[in-house]
Amino acid sequence: MSIYWEEFYSTHAAPADFGDNKARMEEFTARHLAKMGKIALITSGGTTVPLEHNTVRFVDNFSAGTRGSASAEYFLQEDYAVIFLYRFKSLEPFVRHFMGQKFLDLLEITKNEGASSIQVKTNVTEEVLPILQQYQAVKKSQQLLCVGFTSLADYLWLLRAACELLTPFKTRALLYLAAAVSDFYIPSHQMPTHKMQSDSGPPTISLQLVPKMLKPLVSLWVPEAFVVSFKLETDETILISKARGALEKYNHKMVIANILQTRKQKVVVVTSNTVTELLLTPEEIQSDLEIEEKIVKFVTKSHAVFCSP
Repeated sequence: MSIYWEEFYSTHAAPADFGDNKARMEEFTARHLAKMGKIALITSGGTTVPLEHNTVRFVDNFSAGTRGSASAEYFLQEDYAVIFLYRFKSLEPFVRHFMGQKFLDLLEITKNEGASSIQVKTNVTEEVLPILQQYQAVKKSQQLLCVGFTSLADYLWLLRAACELLTPFKTRALLYLAAAVSDFYIPSHQMPTHKMQSDSGPPTISLQLVPKMLKPLVSLWVPEAFVVSFKLETDETILISKARGALEKYNHKMVIANILQTRKQKVVVVTSNTVTELLLTPEEIQSDLEIEEKIVKFVTKSHAVFCSP
């Protein structure tokens, strides 16, 4: 049985850099509150569940942060200020386009009178330029704040702090909870201090259910915000019913539901009284359109209606 969320916070210490990150979020939200614009908290990537206090081993999931990082760019294009709460080493806005070896493949070395210089290859300039221009515009306007986490406890401490700072925005705050949050964890008092030794034999690990933070988030932390959650399933026959069940249980505004195998081409947006399918056509897939662009357009239009008097 899941424990209450207050017990989770009381038995799991805040991350070491929590104070610094909270101060950064306080400065960011205060500045944008004065501008009277809209703000989105986007969560992205997976959360680790440590098996030891001095962590060597942990339970993880496959999330790379693709949906969250892509969506952040589209929210910025819609003139939202964005707090991007992401798993360290998962994908980030803008740089996601140039990860790994692809970045080096964009560059070439030129020599002039014995001196070497590096430049972007001419044939990829049109691909790189609009991304760089958008990034520089966002950086100049200070519309984006990236805050990283690793473990489940790190994430939940930062999530609560961010929500509380968004409360003054009231209906102008939008929460886009795309992170793949662990469903199970090991209570802090049950974890060994040091690395588990293999010569002790296979360990017996007892996992507990993570408290469903959507409940206090919607009812207590940001009660006036527009909250969007995500539902990933592998069985299409239960997708809509699971999404509707979440809406009834937590009373938030929208669930974006998808099937694991087709999540990059199709999603179903479920509200209390509508079911809307968003999908990419073969032509859109061929032209490299991202499903996140359609998702964010739908969400921001719904948020605009929600904010209307």
